[in-house]
This record gives sequence, structure tokens and C-alpha cells, in this order.
Amino acid sequence: MGTPHFAVPTLKALAASRHELLAVVTNPDRRKGRGRQMASPPVKEQALEFEIEVLQPASTKDPALAKALTALAPDLFVVVAFSILPKRLLEIPRLGSVNLHPSLLPAYRGAAPIIWAVVNGEKETGISTFQLNPRIDAGDILLQRPFTIGEDETAGELEARLCIEGASMVVETLDGLEDDRITGHAQDAQGITRAPKLVKEDALIHWDRPAEEIRNLVRGMNPVPGAFTHWQGQPFKIHRAQHAEGSGPPGTVLRADGREGPVIACGTGALLLHNVQPAGKAAMEGTAFVRGYPIKVGALLGA
Repeated sequence: MGTPHFAVPTLKALAASRHELLAVVTNPDRRKGRGRQMASPPVKEQALEFEIEVLQPASTKDPALAKALTALAPDLFVVVAFSILPKRLLEIPRLGSVNLHPSLLPAYRGAAPIIWAVVNGEKETGISTFQLNPRIDAGDILLQRPFTIGEDETAGELEARLCIEGASMVVETLDGLEDDRITGHAQDAQGITRAPKLVKEDALIHWDRPAEEIRNLVRGMNPVPGAFTHWQGQPFKIHRAQHAEGSGPPGTVLRADGREGPVIACGTGALLLHNVQPAGKAAMEGTAFVRGYPIKVGALLGA
């Protein structure tokens, strides 16, 4: 059970393993892009390539889904980046359900663990496989593995690493369960932190914050939704930034050199903007932005 690209490596790993895949459950096709053409979820595209049956319920509460899954008589559900399963579905597989979560649970329970770990400036995160129960991300831990977060690594880059490592660990988990080498253990109730679903305001840059905090926000929101501020009354996304020398009123353009790029004052410190995206335009290098747009020293971002 899964939908986005993050779940595809796990599907591939399971298809190549000793375990039999009976079906794949994913979200319905949806319209995407400017042309609003119907597009299939990445997991569906991969499943069809493997000639695996695909179920696309409008809701996990659809009685038809429960009926179809019951008829398959599965031993186990594997869930990666999918909807919350109601109790009725959790009762179907004989051996329960295994979920892959990109954090060291109980840290960062929730919908966006990778993004929030980077935004919060964590130096380490990890992956966990655990047994699903009716409480969100609260089931018994099966396997865990820590990973260092790179100093300049973005959430997208970290996700690309974790989904590959996670796929391997899912197969390792299933092998261990089948061979009775793995048993679950309860999560530490003292270490719970949250990683809630993002809202638009989470990506808004507050220039009165320290430069490092803003840099981490930019890293965490890359590639989507993109950290943003405002310039000339329009949204202005910042995709990459690094520390720079300088100080001044927060949000002020300290330098606008076409060979360096724009440097913006923060609450403490300053940031050099390496990659930006004006409203309605494609992302571009900060140097190209300075050369092509009328941004001047003393201008204010975020006003």
C-alpha cells in the first residue's frame, strides 16, 4: 500500500524478494499539470509494469476495498506513504501490517518527518519499520537504522536516500518475521515528537529569525513546497542559501552582485541566495536573478 515515488523502491524490492505480492493498493488517478491530464500514481505505474493487480479505492473506508482484500487472504500488509488504515482493514492480514516510516520513532510521528527533521536542524534521523495499530505511528518497533543528515542536504535529497535504504529494510523485516528472528518492542513514550502535515504558512520565511534557522527552513522545504518570502508584492521562493557576511535590518538586501547573488540580512547573520524563483518563473541561480531583475541594495524582502 503506497502512492508516491517514496514507495516505489519498496515495491521493487518486494517484487524481487522471496515474498509473493498479491496486489497493490494506491490512490486513484488524478488530474495534474497545466493541461490537467489524468495521471497515475507512481506506485500504480510500477505495479502495472510488474503485472500486479492494482486496487484504487476512493477511500480506505470503502467496503468494497475490505471485501477485495479479504478475498485475497493476505498474510501481511506492507504500508509505505499511504493513508491511515481503519480498524476494519487492520484486522484482515493474518500477521498484521508493517509500516515504513522515515524517522527514528517515536521521534517525528506524522505526515512530514523528513521535512521537519531538516527544518529543525537535526543532524541525524533514520528509518523504522513497525507494526501498525489504530494509533498513528505508535505501533511496536521492528527494525530501526540511523542516518546522518548532511550539512547542506535538502529534504528531497534525504528522502531519495532514505527510500532506497527503507526498501531494503522492509524486505529484511519481512524475512525476519517469517523466520521468527524479529519481534516487536514498544516505543519509548518519553521520546515522542510530531511531524504534522504542512500548511502554506510553514514555508514562509521570517527574516527576523537567525540565518541558520532560515537556511534550515530553505533546505527542509526543498524541493516542495519551497520556502518563500515576498518581493515586489509577489511570492518569491528560495531553494538554496548559504551563510554570508553582513548584518542589517532583517529582510534587507545587503548586496546585489551579479557575480555573487543577493545577500539578505537575517535576525542574526545573513544569507547568500544561491537559487531563487520569482513568481510565475522557473527557478534560477541567484546570480542570474540579480543580473536580470531590478533588485537593489536596501530593498526589503518580506514586506
